[in-house]
Amino acid sequence: MNAILIALIVLVIIEHLYFLWLEMFAWTTYAKKVFRQFPADLFEKTKALAANQGLYNGFLAAGLVWSLCIADVVWAKNVAAFFLICVAVAGIFGALTASKKIFFVQAIPALLALAVLYFS
Repeated sequence: MNAILIALIVLVIIEHLYFLWLEMFAWTTYAKKVFRQFPADLFEKTKALAANQGLYNGFLAAGLVWSLCIADVVWAKNVAAFFLICVAVAGIFGALTASKKIFFVQAIPALLALAVLYFS
């Protein structure tokens, strides 16, 4: 994999590790500052749901880390493509159902990485 692709994948990994932390460990504290449009009284009530969502973000990050550890280039690209597609679909769905901002924060980096992956 080339350096630009690796950098984009690492960016997506960092984002998803941040989402994991935010949703699993900081949902009732720091997340209130990030998700200001979300009613404050619902953070405690949705803590378990957010933690579950955070865990899935961790799985996406883990899959992308795995793709960077695979020696076989074809297999590494296929694994990266799968997890990047998952991230892009989640970002598009989030943009359609929750906030348009999710498209730019989550889907665009994954789509850029997929474009670089496809053309490399």
